[in-house]
Amino acid sequence: MSWQVLAPWVVLVVYCAMTWIAVPRRVSSFQFFDGRAGTGKPPGLWLVAASAAITWIFAKSIVNASDLSFNFGVIGGIGYTIYYFSFVVAGVAIYLLRIKGGYHSLPHFLTEKYGGTAARLFLLVVGFRLINEVWSNTKVMALYFGPEGSFDYWFAAFLVTVYTVSYAWSGGMRASLLTDRIQTIMAFVLLGLVLALLFPGLEARGLPAVPPDTHAAGLTFCLLAMVQIWSYPFHDPVLTDRGFLSPPPQMLKSFLIAAVLSGGFIFLFSIIGLYGRAFGLPAPSSIGVPAAFGLLMLMVFNGIMLLSGGSTIDSTFTSVAKLAARDWRNDYGEPVGRHLSTGRIAVLVVAIVGNLPLLTLYLGDKAGPAVIAATTISGTMVMGLAPIFLLAWLRPAGALSFHLAFWPGLIIGVLRTIETFAKVQIFPSELALGAGHYAPDLGVNVYGVLICTSGYLLGAALSSRRRWVAKPA
Repeated sequence: MSWQVLAPWVVLVVYCAMTWIAVPRRVSSFQFFDGRAGTGKPPGLWLVAASAAITWIFAKSIVNASDLSFNFGVIGGIGYTIYYFSFVVAGVAIYLLRIKGGYHSLPHFLTEKYGGTAARLFLLVVGFRLINEVWSNTKVMALYFGPEGSFDYWFAAFLVTVYTVSYAWSGGMRASLLTDRIQTIMAFVLLGLVLALLFPGLEARGLPAVPPDTHAAGLTFCLLAMVQIWSYPFHDPVLTDRGFLSPPPQMLKSFLIAAVLSGGFIFLFSIIGLYGRAFGLPAPSSIGVPAAFGLLMLMVFNGIMLLSGGSTIDSTFTSVAKLAARDWRNDYGEPVGRHLSTGRIAVLVVAIVGNLPLLTLYLGDKAGPAVIAATTISGTMVMGLAPIFLLAWLRPAGALSFHLAFWPGLIIGVLRTIETFAKVQIFPSELALGAGHYAPDLGVNVYGVLICTSGYLLGAALSSRRRWVAKPA
C-alpha cells in the first residue's frame, strides 16, 4: 500500500488519539448537558469562546469559503466571512433574553412568549438543521480518503461517525467543550503552516483578477449573507446552546471573541481559493491546492478537515441530546437518569438518519448533495426567525405573530429548495436581485424577510386590538 493511500488513515489515527486524551471518562448529568466542571463550576470565558469558534469552523464552511474565493475572488471569501457576524447577533439577543427573562434556552423563551406549539415547531426546524450538519461535514471529511462512493470514502464516513458518537455518548457537552479546545489550537497551527507555504507564491503572483460580472455575483452573495445573519444563528443549537452555559456578561464576551476567531479563520482559509485561482489549479481548490504541493500538504489539509468537522459533529450530537431530553419536554430542572437515556438514544438515531442524505449518490445524483446547500437553503427556510427573536420586546406579540412570521418563511424556503434541487422555476425571475447564481436567493430572502416581518407586526397589532376590545368599558 502506497503512502498516498495510507497517509489519511495515519492522520485519522493521530486525530482520534489526540482528542480521546481530552474526553472525560465519566460525567454527571449537569456535566453532560451543561458542560460544567466536576466541581459544578460553569465553563470559563475562553473555553466557551474556543468551543463556539471551532464548532462554527465547519468542515463544509472551510470548503465553501475556499470555493467561493476560487469562484468570485477575494469578495467570495468576504461574503462567507459575513456569516460569522451571526455570533454578534445571537450573543446580544441571548444576553437580553437571559437578563430580562431568565430563560434557560431558546425553546424555553418560545414556550413562555408564544406557547408550546411554537416551541415545538421551532425544534422541528432545528432538528432539520442538525441533520444537515451531520451529512455535510461527514461528506467533506470522507472525501479526503477516497472519491465519493468508493470503499475508502464510505469506510472513513463510518469510522468518523462511530468514533464521534462514542465520546459524545459518554461525555456530552463536557466532552465537546474539552475536545473543542484542543481542536481549536491544532486547527490554527495547521492553518498557519498552510498560509506560510502559500503566501510567498500568492504575494508574487498577486490577487487574481475577476471579470466585472463575476465580481457583481460575489457582491450579491455578500448581500445574501447580510440578510441571512439576522435569522440564521437562531436555528443552530450548536451555537445557541453555548449561549446558556456561562453567566450572561461572560457569555457575551465569549461570543464576541468567537466571532473574531472563527471569522478570521474562515477568511484566512479563503486564501486557499485565491491561490488556486491565481495559479489555475483545478477545482475544488480545497483539494486541488494541497494536491499541487504533494503528500505532506494533503495530510495537513486532511487534519484541518478532521478537526473542524469532528468538532461540529460532536457538538451536533450534544445538541441533539439536549433537544430530545430537555428542550422538547420543556424540562430544565435537575437532569436525571431518564434525561441521559433519552439524550443518548437520540444521538444514535441522528447519527444514522443524519448520514442518509449521502445515499442520494445512488438515486441518480452523481455528485451527491452539495454542501453549500446546507447553508443557503436552511438559511432561507428560517428567515421568519428574525422578527420572532429580535422583535420579541413587543408585548402584544404572541402566538399569532409567531405563526404569521414562521409559516411564510418556511413555505418560501421549502419552495426555494424544490426550485434548487428539482431544477424547476417557481418564483418569477423578476424577483431576483443582484447578479449571478445567488440573485434569485437574494431576491427571495429580501422579499421574504419583509413578508415575515410584516406578518409578525400584523399579528402584534391584531392581538393588541383584541385585548383592547375585550377590556370592559
